[in-house]
Amino acid sequence: MTDGFDLAAHARAMRAAGWWQDKTFDDLLEAAITASPGKRAIVAYRKDKGFDRPVKVMSYAELGAAVAQAAGSLRAMGVGPGDVIGLMLPNWWEFVVTAFAACRIGAVPNPLMHIFRERELRFMLGFAETKAIVIPKSFRGHDFPAMIDGLRPELPALDHVIVVDDDGPRGFDRLVMNSGAAPIPAAEGTPADPGEMAVLMYTSGTTGEPKGVMHCSNTQVACATALGNRFGLTAEDVHFAVTPFGHMTGYTAMMVQAIYCGGTMVLQDVWEPEAGVAIMAREGATHMAAATPFLSDICGVIAGGGPVPGLRTFLCGGAQIPPVVIERARELIGLGASSLWGMSEGLAGSLTEPARAHEKSASTDGRAVEGVELLIADENLAPLPQGETGRLWFRGALQFLGYFKRPGLDARGPEGWFDSGDLAYMDAEGYIRINGRSKDIVIRSGENIPVVEIESILYRHPRVTDAAIVGYPDKRMGERACAFVALADDRPFSMDDLRAWMEESGAARQYWPEAVEIIASMPRNAAGKIQKFLLKEQAAKYAAD
Repeated sequence: MTDGFDLAAHARAMRAAGWWQDKTFDDLLEAAITASPGKRAIVAYRKDKGFDRPVKVMSYAELGAAVAQAAGSLRAMGVGPGDVIGLMLPNWWEFVVTAFAACRIGAVPNPLMHIFRERELRFMLGFAETKAIVIPKSFRGHDFPAMIDGLRPELPALDHVIVVDDDGPRGFDRLVMNSGAAPIPAAEGTPADPGEMAVLMYTSGTTGEPKGVMHCSNTQVACATALGNRFGLTAEDVHFAVTPFGHMTGYTAMMVQAIYCGGTMVLQDVWEPEAGVAIMAREGATHMAAATPFLSDICGVIAGGGPVPGLRTFLCGGAQIPPVVIERARELIGLGASSLWGMSEGLAGSLTEPARAHEKSASTDGRAVEGVELLIADENLAPLPQGETGRLWFRGALQFLGYFKRPGLDARGPEGWFDSGDLAYMDAEGYIRINGRSKDIVIRSGENIPVVEIESILYRHPRVTDAAIVGYPDKRMGERACAFVALADDRPFSMDDLRAWMEESGAARQYWPEAVEIIASMPRNAAGKIQKFLLKEQAAKYAAD
Protein backbone atom coordinates (compact mmCIF):
# COMPACT_ATOMS: atom_id res chain seq x y z
CA MET A 1 0.00 0.00 0.00
CA THR A 2 1.30 3.45 -0.92
CA ASP A 3 -0.99 6.36 -0.15
CA GLY A 4 -4.03 4.22 -0.89
CA PHE A 5 -2.67 2.30 -3.90
CA ASP A 6 -2.97 -1.47 -3.50
CA LEU A 7 -0.37 -3.07 -5.78
CA ALA A 8 -1.66 -6.61 -5.12
CA ALA A 9 -5.19 -5.63 -6.13
CA HIS A 10 -3.82 -3.86 -9.21
CA ALA A 11 -1.90 -6.99 -10.21
CA ARG A 12 -5.01 -9.15 -9.84
CA ALA A 13 -7.00 -6.75 -11.99
CA MET A 14 -4.34 -6.67 -14.72
CA ARG A 15 -4.20 -10.47 -14.82
CA ALA A 16 -7.97 -10.80 -14.87
CA ALA A 17 -8.17 -8.38 -17.80
CA GLY A 18 -5.50 -10.33 -19.68
CA TRP A 19 -3.04 -7.45 -19.84
CA TRP A 20 -0.51 -9.20 -17.60
CA GLN A 21 0.53 -12.45 -19.28
CA ASP A 22 2.90 -13.75 -16.56
CA LYS A 23 5.72 -14.24 -19.05
CA THR A 24 9.35 -13.87 -18.03
CA PHE A 25 12.23 -12.77 -20.27
CA ASP A 26 13.16 -16.44 -20.47
CA ASP A 27 9.72 -17.20 -21.88
CA LEU A 28 10.25 -14.61 -24.63
CA LEU A 29 13.74 -15.84 -25.47
CA GLU A 30 12.82 -19.52 -25.43
CA ALA A 31 9.83 -18.90 -27.70
CA ALA A 32 12.07 -17.14 -30.23
CA ILE A 33 14.68 -19.92 -30.06
CA THR A 34 12.04 -22.60 -30.57
CA ALA A 35 10.52 -20.76 -33.52
CA SER A 36 13.76 -19.93 -35.35
CA PRO A 37 16.97 -21.15 -33.69
CA GLY A 38 19.16 -20.26 -36.66
CA LYS A 39 17.67 -16.83 -37.23
CA ARG A 40 19.83 -13.76 -36.58
CA ALA A 41 18.96 -12.37 -33.15
CA ILE A 42 21.71 -9.72 -32.83
CA VAL A 43 23.83 -7.93 -35.40
CA ALA A 44 26.19 -5.62 -33.50
CA TYR A 45 28.18 -2.68 -34.91
CA ARG A 46 30.78 -0.69 -32.97
CA LYS A 47 32.33 2.60 -33.99
CA ASP A 48 35.79 1.71 -32.70
CA LYS A 49 35.78 -1.43 -34.84
CA GLY A 50 34.51 0.33 -37.95
CA PHE A 51 30.94 0.53 -39.15
CA ASP A 52 31.66 -1.30 -42.41
CA ARG A 53 30.94 -4.71 -40.89
CA PRO A 54 29.38 -6.07 -37.67
CA VAL A 55 31.63 -7.10 -34.80
CA LYS A 56 29.21 -9.80 -33.70
CA VAL A 57 26.35 -11.74 -35.27
CA MET A 58 24.40 -14.10 -33.01
CA SER A 59 21.62 -16.49 -33.95
CA TYR A 60 18.84 -17.09 -31.46
CA ALA A 61 20.41 -20.43 -30.54
CA GLU A 62 23.75 -18.71 -29.96
CA LEU A 63 22.11 -15.96 -27.92
CA GLY A 64 20.40 -18.59 -25.80
CA ALA A 65 23.70 -20.39 -25.17
CA ALA A 66 25.42 -17.11 -24.26
CA VAL A 67 22.67 -16.18 -21.80
CA ALA A 68 22.87 -19.63 -20.19
CA GLN A 69 26.63 -19.34 -19.78
CA ALA A 70 26.45 -15.80 -18.42
CA ALA A 71 23.74 -16.82 -15.96
CA GLY A 72 25.92 -19.65 -14.68
CA SER A 73 28.92 -17.37 -14.32
CA LEU A 74 26.99 -14.70 -12.45
CA ARG A 75 25.53 -17.26 -10.05
CA ALA A 76 29.03 -18.68 -9.46
CA MET A 77 30.14 -15.16 -8.46
CA GLY A 78 27.48 -15.14 -5.77
CA VAL A 79 24.95 -13.00 -7.63
CA GLY A 80 21.43 -14.16 -6.90
CA PRO A 81 17.77 -13.22 -6.50
CA GLY A 82 17.22 -9.57 -5.71
CA ASP A 83 20.83 -8.52 -6.27
CA VAL A 84 21.22 -5.44 -8.43
CA ILE A 85 23.56 -5.57 -11.43
CA GLY A 86 24.58 -2.26 -12.98
CA LEU A 87 24.72 -2.33 -16.79
CA MET A 88 26.75 0.69 -17.81
CA LEU A 89 27.39 -0.26 -21.41
CA PRO A 90 26.61 1.25 -24.79
CA ASN A 91 24.37 -0.74 -27.14
CA TRP A 92 26.71 -3.72 -27.26
CA TRP A 93 25.75 -7.38 -27.45
CA GLU A 94 27.21 -7.87 -23.97
CA PHE A 95 24.45 -5.66 -22.57
CA VAL A 96 21.70 -7.86 -24.01
CA VAL A 97 23.31 -11.09 -22.83
CA THR A 98 23.91 -9.81 -19.30
CA ALA A 99 20.42 -8.34 -18.94
CA PHE A 100 18.73 -11.61 -19.89
CA ALA A 101 21.20 -13.64 -17.80
CA ALA A 102 20.53 -11.50 -14.74
CA CYS A 103 16.79 -12.00 -15.12
CA ARG A 104 17.30 -15.76 -15.44
CA ILE A 105 18.82 -15.98 -11.96
CA GLY A 106 16.42 -13.50 -10.36
CA ALA A 107 18.90 -10.63 -10.21
CA VAL A 108 17.78 -7.11 -11.13
CA PRO A 109 19.37 -5.33 -14.12
CA ASN A 110 19.96 -1.62 -13.51
CA PRO A 111 20.66 0.05 -16.88
CA LEU A 112 22.91 3.09 -16.47
CA MET A 113 23.61 5.67 -19.14
CA HIS A 114 27.26 5.55 -20.15
CA ILE A 115 27.47 9.33 -19.86
CA PHE A 116 27.02 9.19 -16.07
CA ARG A 117 30.04 10.11 -14.00
CA GLU A 118 31.08 10.03 -10.33
CA ARG A 119 28.38 12.36 -9.03
CA GLU A 120 25.49 10.31 -10.45
CA LEU A 121 27.07 6.90 -9.86
CA ARG A 122 27.99 7.58 -6.25
CA PHE A 123 24.32 7.98 -5.48
CA MET A 124 22.85 5.40 -7.87
CA LEU A 125 25.17 2.51 -7.05
CA GLY A 126 25.14 3.26 -3.36
CA PHE A 127 21.38 3.64 -3.12
CA ALA A 128 20.74 0.38 -5.01
CA GLU A 129 23.49 -1.45 -3.08
CA THR A 130 24.69 -2.65 -6.45
CA LYS A 131 26.50 -5.99 -6.17
CA ALA A 132 28.07 -6.13 -9.62
CA ILE A 133 28.56 -3.70 -12.48
CA VAL A 134 29.47 -4.28 -16.11
CA ILE A 135 31.40 -1.43 -17.76
CA PRO A 136 33.48 -0.80 -20.89
CA LYS A 137 37.25 -0.60 -20.59
CA SER A 138 36.96 2.57 -22.61
CA PHE A 139 34.21 4.31 -24.51
CA ARG A 140 34.47 7.68 -26.19
CA GLY A 141 37.83 8.20 -24.54
CA HIS A 142 36.66 7.70 -20.95
CA ASP A 143 38.43 5.33 -18.54
CA PHE A 144 35.52 3.56 -16.85
CA PRO A 145 37.54 1.16 -14.66
CA ALA A 146 39.49 4.05 -13.14
CA MET A 147 36.24 5.88 -12.41
CA ILE A 148 34.60 2.90 -10.71
CA ASP A 149 37.77 1.99 -8.81
CA GLY A 150 37.84 5.50 -7.43
CA LEU A 151 34.31 5.06 -6.11
CA ARG A 152 34.67 1.55 -4.66
CA PRO A 153 35.71 2.66 -1.15
CA GLU A 154 32.31 4.37 -0.92
CA LEU A 155 30.43 1.32 -2.28
CA PRO A 156 30.79 -1.54 0.23
CA ALA A 157 28.16 -3.68 -1.49
CA LEU A 158 29.97 -3.66 -4.87
CA ASP A 159 31.67 -7.06 -5.03
CA HIS A 160 32.33 -7.36 -8.76
CA VAL A 161 33.50 -4.98 -11.48
CA ILE A 162 33.29 -6.68 -14.88
CA VAL A 163 35.04 -4.95 -17.76
CA VAL A 164 34.22 -5.49 -21.44
CA ASP A 165 37.32 -5.50 -23.68
CA ASP A 166 39.65 -6.13 -20.73
CA ASP A 167 42.03 -9.08 -21.15
CA GLY A 168 42.83 -9.18 -17.44
CA PRO A 169 41.16 -10.96 -14.53
CA ARG A 170 38.17 -8.59 -14.57
CA GLY A 171 37.50 -9.09 -18.26
CA PHE A 172 33.96 -9.88 -19.40
CA ASP A 173 35.11 -12.74 -21.60
CA ARG A 174 37.03 -14.36 -18.75
CA LEU A 175 34.53 -13.77 -15.95
CA VAL A 176 31.25 -14.19 -17.82
CA MET A 177 31.67 -16.05 -21.10
CA ASN A 178 34.62 -18.35 -20.29
CA SER A 179 34.51 -18.75 -16.52
CA GLY A 180 34.14 -22.52 -16.56
CA ALA A 181 30.94 -22.29 -14.54
CA ALA A 182 28.12 -24.62 -15.54
CA PRO A 183 25.58 -22.93 -17.82
CA ILE A 184 22.07 -22.43 -16.48
CA PRO A 185 19.43 -23.25 -19.10
CA ALA A 186 16.04 -21.60 -18.87
CA ALA A 187 14.48 -24.69 -17.27
CA GLU A 188 16.90 -24.40 -14.34
CA GLY A 189 16.66 -20.65 -13.86
CA THR A 190 15.12 -18.84 -10.90
CA PRO A 191 13.60 -15.71 -12.45
CA ALA A 192 11.62 -13.32 -10.34
CA ASP A 193 7.86 -13.74 -10.29
CA PRO A 194 6.54 -11.91 -13.38
CA GLY A 195 4.89 -9.39 -11.05
CA GLU A 196 8.08 -8.66 -9.08
CA MET A 197 10.82 -6.14 -9.93
CA ALA A 198 12.78 -7.25 -12.99
CA VAL A 199 14.48 -3.97 -13.86
CA LEU A 200 15.47 -0.86 -11.91
CA MET A 201 15.64 2.31 -13.99
CA TYR A 202 16.51 5.66 -12.48
CA THR A 203 14.39 8.56 -13.62
CA SER A 204 16.22 11.08 -15.75
CA GLY A 205 14.75 14.01 -13.89
CA THR A 206 15.95 17.51 -14.63
CA THR A 207 16.06 18.50 -10.95
CA GLY A 208 16.61 16.75 -7.63
CA GLU A 209 17.78 13.23 -6.83
CA PRO A 210 16.82 10.56 -9.36
CA LYS A 211 14.20 8.05 -8.28
CA GLY A 212 14.52 4.32 -8.91
CA VAL A 213 11.55 3.19 -11.00
CA MET A 214 10.68 -0.49 -10.59
CA HIS A 215 9.17 -2.49 -13.44
CA CYS A 216 8.42 -6.20 -13.67
CA SER A 217 8.43 -8.49 -16.67
CA ASN A 218 4.63 -8.21 -16.84
CA THR A 219 4.71 -4.44 -17.36
CA GLN A 220 7.44 -4.70 -19.97
CA VAL A 221 5.78 -7.53 -21.86
CA ALA A 222 2.52 -5.57 -21.77
CA CYS A 223 4.40 -2.65 -23.33
CA ALA A 224 5.94 -4.83 -26.03
CA THR A 225 2.52 -6.32 -26.75
CA ALA A 226 0.81 -2.93 -27.00
CA LEU A 227 3.47 -1.37 -29.22
CA GLY A 228 3.82 -4.50 -31.33
CA ASN A 229 0.09 -4.63 -31.99
CA ARG A 230 -0.19 -0.92 -32.77
CA PHE A 231 2.74 -1.11 -35.20
CA GLY A 232 1.88 -4.54 -36.59
CA LEU A 233 5.35 -5.89 -35.80
CA THR A 234 6.16 -9.51 -36.62
CA ALA A 235 9.12 -11.88 -36.52
CA GLU A 236 10.11 -10.58 -39.95
CA ASP A 237 10.92 -7.11 -38.64
CA VAL A 238 14.48 -5.89 -38.20
CA HIS A 239 14.78 -3.49 -35.26
CA PHE A 240 17.46 -0.79 -35.56
CA ALA A 241 18.64 -0.11 -31.99
CA VAL A 242 20.66 3.07 -31.60
CA THR A 243 18.60 4.63 -28.77
CA PRO A 244 20.61 3.81 -25.62
CA PHE A 245 19.62 0.71 -23.69
CA GLY A 246 20.34 2.78 -20.57
CA HIS A 247 17.01 4.51 -21.15
CA MET A 248 13.55 2.90 -21.09
CA THR A 249 12.93 3.56 -24.78
CA GLY A 250 16.02 1.59 -25.72
CA TYR A 251 15.63 -1.07 -23.06
CA THR A 252 11.94 -1.92 -23.41
CA ALA A 253 10.76 -0.47 -26.74
CA MET A 254 13.81 -1.81 -28.62
CA MET A 255 15.65 -4.63 -26.77
CA VAL A 256 12.67 -6.34 -25.13
CA GLN A 257 10.45 -5.54 -28.12
CA ALA A 258 12.78 -7.24 -30.60
CA ILE A 259 13.03 -10.45 -28.55
CA TYR A 260 9.28 -10.41 -27.87
CA CYS A 261 8.63 -10.32 -31.63
CA GLY A 262 11.34 -12.85 -32.40
CA GLY A 263 12.87 -10.36 -34.81
CA THR A 264 16.43 -9.27 -35.51
CA MET A 265 18.08 -6.54 -33.43
CA VAL A 266 20.73 -4.41 -35.19
CA LEU A 267 22.92 -2.44 -32.76
CA GLN A 268 24.81 0.79 -33.44
CA ASP A 269 26.66 2.06 -30.38
CA VAL A 270 27.43 5.62 -31.53
CA TRP A 271 25.00 7.55 -33.68
CA GLU A 272 26.66 8.70 -36.86
CA PRO A 273 23.90 9.48 -39.38
CA GLU A 274 25.70 8.49 -42.58
CA ALA A 275 26.94 5.23 -41.10
CA GLY A 276 23.58 4.57 -39.44
CA VAL A 277 21.60 4.97 -42.64
CA ALA A 278 24.08 2.74 -44.48
CA ILE A 279 23.74 0.05 -41.81
CA MET A 280 19.95 0.29 -41.94
CA ALA A 281 19.97 -0.19 -45.68
CA ARG A 282 22.52 -3.02 -45.52
CA GLU A 283 20.72 -4.95 -42.77
CA GLY A 284 17.18 -4.32 -44.00
CA ALA A 285 16.00 -2.39 -40.94
CA THR A 286 12.21 -2.00 -40.84
CA HIS A 287 11.50 -0.57 -37.37
CA MET A 288 13.13 2.07 -35.17
CA ALA A 289 12.39 3.90 -31.93
CA ALA A 290 14.22 7.17 -31.34
CA ALA A 291 13.86 10.88 -30.69
CA THR A 292 13.10 13.49 -33.34
CA PRO A 293 16.74 14.46 -34.09
CA PHE A 294 17.47 10.93 -35.29
CA LEU A 295 14.65 11.06 -37.81
CA SER A 296 15.76 14.50 -38.96
CA ASP A 297 19.32 13.22 -39.41
CA ILE A 298 18.13 10.23 -41.44
CA CYS A 299 16.17 12.52 -43.75
CA GLY A 300 19.22 14.76 -44.12
CA VAL A 301 21.41 11.84 -45.21
CA ILE A 302 18.86 10.66 -47.75
CA ALA A 303 18.31 14.17 -49.10
CA GLY A 304 22.07 14.40 -49.58
CA GLY A 305 22.14 11.31 -51.78
CA GLY A 306 22.42 8.56 -49.17
CA PRO A 307 20.68 5.18 -49.50
CA VAL A 308 16.99 4.92 -48.67
CA PRO A 309 16.43 2.41 -45.84
CA GLY A 310 13.36 0.23 -45.82
CA LEU A 311 11.98 1.58 -42.56
CA ARG A 312 8.30 0.72 -42.27
CA THR A 313 7.58 2.04 -38.78
CA PHE A 314 9.20 4.67 -36.56
CA LEU A 315 8.36 5.33 -32.92
CA CYS A 316 9.21 8.97 -32.22
CA GLY A 317 9.14 10.09 -28.59
CA GLY A 318 10.76 12.52 -26.19
CA ALA A 319 9.56 15.72 -27.87
CA GLN A 320 6.98 16.82 -30.39
CA ILE A 321 7.77 16.09 -34.03
CA PRO A 322 8.04 19.25 -36.16
CA PRO A 323 5.64 19.04 -39.13
CA VAL A 324 8.50 19.62 -41.57
CA VAL A 325 10.25 16.46 -40.31
CA ILE A 326 7.09 14.40 -40.68
CA GLU A 327 6.63 15.66 -44.22
CA ARG A 328 10.26 14.99 -45.17
CA ALA A 329 10.08 11.44 -43.81
CA ARG A 330 6.95 10.78 -45.84
CA GLU A 331 8.42 12.22 -49.02
CA LEU A 332 11.91 10.70 -48.74
CA ILE A 333 11.19 7.30 -47.17
CA GLY A 334 7.44 6.86 -47.52
CA LEU A 335 7.44 6.61 -43.73
CA GLY A 336 4.76 7.69 -41.29
CA ALA A 337 6.54 8.66 -38.06
CA SER A 338 4.34 7.75 -35.08
CA SER A 339 4.31 10.18 -32.16
CA LEU A 340 4.45 8.70 -28.67
CA TRP A 341 4.04 9.92 -25.12
CA GLY A 342 5.64 7.94 -22.34
CA MET A 343 7.72 8.16 -19.19
CA SER A 344 9.80 5.84 -17.03
CA GLU A 345 6.89 5.27 -14.67
CA GLY A 346 4.48 4.30 -17.44
CA LEU A 347 6.64 3.15 -20.36
CA ALA A 348 4.42 3.88 -23.39
CA GLY A 349 1.18 5.70 -22.64
CA SER A 350 -0.03 6.85 -26.03
CA LEU A 351 0.95 6.23 -29.65
CA THR A 352 -0.26 7.30 -33.07
CA GLU A 353 -0.87 4.30 -35.32
CA PRO A 354 1.16 4.34 -38.59
CA ALA A 355 -1.96 4.56 -40.74
CA ARG A 356 -2.78 7.96 -39.26
CA ALA A 357 0.73 9.18 -38.55
CA HIS A 358 0.81 11.77 -41.33
CA GLU A 359 -2.51 13.15 -40.16
CA LYS A 360 -2.04 13.01 -36.38
CA SER A 361 1.65 12.91 -35.41
CA ALA A 362 2.30 16.60 -35.99
CA SER A 363 -0.67 17.73 -33.93
CA THR A 364 -1.02 15.03 -31.25
CA ASP A 365 1.00 12.64 -29.13
CA GLY A 366 -1.17 9.66 -29.98
CA ARG A 367 -3.99 7.85 -28.22
CA ALA A 368 -3.84 5.41 -25.32
CA VAL A 369 -2.21 2.07 -26.09
CA GLU A 370 -3.76 -1.25 -25.12
CA GLY A 371 -4.00 -1.73 -21.38
CA VAL A 372 -3.63 1.99 -20.56
CA GLU A 373 -6.23 4.57 -19.54
CA LEU A 374 -5.57 8.30 -19.88
CA LEU A 375 -7.47 11.07 -18.10
CA ILE A 376 -7.34 14.85 -18.44
CA ALA A 377 -8.42 16.26 -15.09
CA ASP A 378 -7.63 18.83 -12.44
CA GLU A 379 -5.43 18.17 -9.41
CA ASN A 380 -8.42 16.55 -7.66
CA LEU A 381 -9.09 14.11 -10.53
CA ALA A 382 -12.19 15.97 -11.66
CA PRO A 383 -12.40 15.35 -15.45
CA LEU A 384 -12.09 18.39 -17.71
CA PRO A 385 -14.06 19.05 -20.91
CA GLN A 386 -12.74 17.92 -24.28
CA GLY A 387 -10.07 20.29 -25.59
CA GLU A 388 -9.37 21.88 -22.21
CA THR A 389 -5.84 21.65 -20.83
CA GLY A 390 -5.36 19.88 -17.52
CA ARG A 391 -3.16 17.39 -15.74
CA LEU A 392 -2.47 14.14 -17.59
CA TRP A 393 -3.20 11.12 -15.38
CA PHE A 394 -2.66 7.50 -16.40
CA ARG A 395 -3.13 4.00 -15.06
CA GLY A 396 -3.06 0.44 -16.34
CA ALA A 397 -0.93 -2.53 -17.28
CA LEU A 398 2.24 -0.59 -18.13
CA GLN A 399 2.33 1.31 -14.86
CA PHE A 400 5.39 0.90 -12.64
CA LEU A 401 5.42 -1.04 -9.37
CA GLY A 402 6.63 1.93 -7.34
CA TYR A 403 9.82 3.76 -6.41
CA PHE A 404 12.67 1.63 -5.08
CA LYS A 405 13.00 2.09 -1.29
CA ARG A 406 10.75 5.16 -1.44
CA PRO A 407 7.11 4.11 -1.18
CA GLY A 408 6.20 7.47 0.31
CA LEU A 409 6.91 9.20 -3.02
CA ASP A 410 4.29 7.15 -4.85
CA ALA A 411 1.16 9.29 -4.57
CA ARG A 412 -1.27 6.98 -6.39
CA GLY A 413 -4.65 6.72 -4.76
CA PRO A 414 -7.01 3.74 -4.45
CA GLU A 415 -8.09 4.05 -8.10
CA GLY A 416 -4.49 3.83 -9.30
CA TRP A 417 -4.29 7.12 -11.19
CA PHE A 418 -0.74 8.51 -11.48
CA ASP A 419 -0.08 12.19 -12.08
CA SER A 420 2.38 12.32 -14.99
CA GLY A 421 3.37 15.90 -14.27
CA ASP A 422 2.46 16.79 -17.85
CA LEU A 423 -0.29 19.13 -18.95
CA ALA A 424 -2.34 17.99 -21.94
CA TYR A 425 -5.69 18.14 -23.68
CA MET A 426 -7.64 15.44 -25.54
CA ASP A 427 -9.58 15.60 -28.80
CA ALA A 428 -12.85 13.90 -29.70
CA GLU A 429 -11.05 10.74 -30.85
CA GLY A 430 -9.02 10.31 -27.67
CA TYR A 431 -5.73 11.66 -29.06
CA ILE A 432 -3.81 13.74 -26.54
CA ARG A 433 -1.50 16.71 -26.96
CA ILE A 434 1.12 17.51 -24.34
CA ASN A 435 0.82 21.19 -23.60
CA GLY A 436 3.49 21.78 -20.98
CA ARG A 437 4.55 20.60 -17.54
CA SER A 438 2.62 21.21 -14.35
CA LYS A 439 5.91 22.25 -12.74
CA ASP A 440 7.25 23.97 -15.83
CA ILE A 441 4.73 26.56 -16.88
CA VAL A 442 5.00 30.28 -17.47
CA ILE A 443 2.23 32.36 -15.88
CA ARG A 444 2.11 35.97 -17.07
CA SER A 445 -0.42 38.20 -15.31
CA GLY A 446 -2.36 35.16 -14.19
CA GLU A 447 -2.56 33.62 -17.66
CA ASN A 448 -0.80 30.37 -18.56
CA ILE A 449 1.39 30.63 -21.64
CA PRO A 450 1.04 27.48 -23.79
CA VAL A 451 4.76 26.71 -23.67
CA VAL A 452 4.73 23.66 -25.94
CA GLU A 453 2.60 25.43 -28.55
CA ILE A 454 4.96 28.41 -28.70
CA GLU A 455 7.97 26.09 -28.86
CA SER A 456 6.33 24.30 -31.80
CA ILE A 457 5.88 27.63 -33.59
CA LEU A 458 9.56 28.41 -33.11
CA TYR A 459 10.53 24.93 -34.37
CA ARG A 460 8.80 25.70 -37.65
CA HIS A 461 11.09 28.66 -38.32
CA PRO A 462 13.39 27.64 -41.21
CA ARG A 463 16.53 28.68 -39.30
CA VAL A 464 15.63 27.22 -35.89
CA THR A 465 16.88 23.71 -35.13
CA ASP A 466 15.94 23.58 -31.45
CA ALA A 467 13.79 25.73 -29.17
CA ALA A 468 12.71 26.05 -25.55
CA ILE A 469 10.61 28.53 -23.59
CA VAL A 470 11.25 29.29 -19.91
CA GLY A 471 9.99 31.90 -17.51
CA TYR A 472 11.89 34.54 -15.58
CA PRO A 473 10.64 36.66 -12.65
CA ASP A 474 8.92 39.99 -13.20
CA LYS A 475 7.61 42.18 -10.36
CA ARG A 476 4.61 43.47 -12.27
CA MET A 477 3.63 40.50 -14.43
CA GLY A 478 4.78 37.71 -12.13
CA GLU A 479 6.70 36.05 -14.97
CA ARG A 480 7.78 36.80 -18.49
CA ALA A 481 8.94 34.36 -21.17
CA CYS A 482 12.37 33.90 -22.69
CA ALA A 483 12.91 31.92 -25.88
CA PHE A 484 16.11 29.91 -26.24
CA VAL A 485 16.84 28.94 -29.86
CA ALA A 486 19.58 27.00 -31.61
CA LEU A 487 20.15 28.05 -35.20
CA ALA A 488 21.19 26.32 -38.41
CA ASP A 489 23.56 29.16 -39.34
CA ASP A 490 25.65 31.94 -37.80
CA ARG A 491 23.50 34.88 -38.89
CA PRO A 492 21.99 37.09 -36.16
CA PHE A 493 18.53 36.34 -34.81
CA SER A 494 17.03 39.28 -32.94
CA MET A 495 13.85 40.04 -31.04
CA ASP A 496 12.59 41.70 -34.21
CA ASP A 497 13.11 38.43 -36.07
CA LEU A 498 11.26 36.55 -33.35
CA ARG A 499 8.35 39.01 -33.28
CA ALA A 500 8.03 38.90 -37.07
CA TRP A 501 7.83 35.11 -36.99
CA MET A 502 5.31 35.06 -34.16
CA GLU A 503 3.14 37.54 -36.01
CA GLU A 504 3.36 35.53 -39.22
CA SER A 505 2.37 32.40 -37.30
CA GLY A 506 -0.77 34.08 -35.96
CA ALA A 507 0.07 33.47 -32.30
CA ALA A 508 -1.73 35.70 -29.83
CA ARG A 509 0.48 38.61 -28.78
CA GLN A 510 0.13 37.83 -25.09
CA TYR A 511 1.98 34.57 -25.76
CA TRP A 512 5.01 36.14 -27.48
CA PRO A 513 8.31 35.78 -25.59
CA GLU A 514 9.82 39.03 -24.29
CA ALA A 515 13.44 37.89 -24.58
CA VAL A 516 15.45 35.66 -26.91
CA GLU A 517 18.74 33.89 -26.30
CA ILE A 518 20.80 32.18 -28.99
CA ILE A 519 22.34 28.95 -27.74
CA ALA A 520 24.76 26.59 -29.48
CA SER A 521 22.98 23.52 -28.13
CA MET A 522 20.38 22.81 -25.48
CA PRO A 523 21.51 21.36 -22.14
CA ARG A 524 19.97 17.90 -21.97
CA ASN A 525 19.91 15.08 -19.47
CA ALA A 526 20.72 11.44 -20.19
CA ALA A 527 17.29 10.85 -21.75
CA GLY A 528 17.66 13.80 -24.11
CA LYS A 529 15.20 16.04 -22.23
CA ILE A 530 16.04 19.73 -22.07
CA GLN A 531 17.19 20.78 -18.61
CA LYS A 532 15.07 23.86 -18.35
CA PHE A 533 16.23 24.71 -14.86
CA LEU A 534 19.62 25.55 -16.38
CA LEU A 535 17.96 27.75 -18.98
CA LYS A 536 15.97 29.48 -16.24
CA GLU A 537 19.23 30.33 -14.51
CA GLN A 538 20.46 31.98 -17.71
CA ALA A 539 17.17 33.80 -18.29
CA ALA A 540 17.17 35.25 -14.78
CA LYS A 541 19.41 38.09 -16.01
CA TYR A 542 16.37 39.59 -17.72
CA ALA A 543 14.53 40.00 -14.41
CA ALA A 544 14.18 43.62 -13.35
CA ASP A 545 15.82 44.61 -10.08
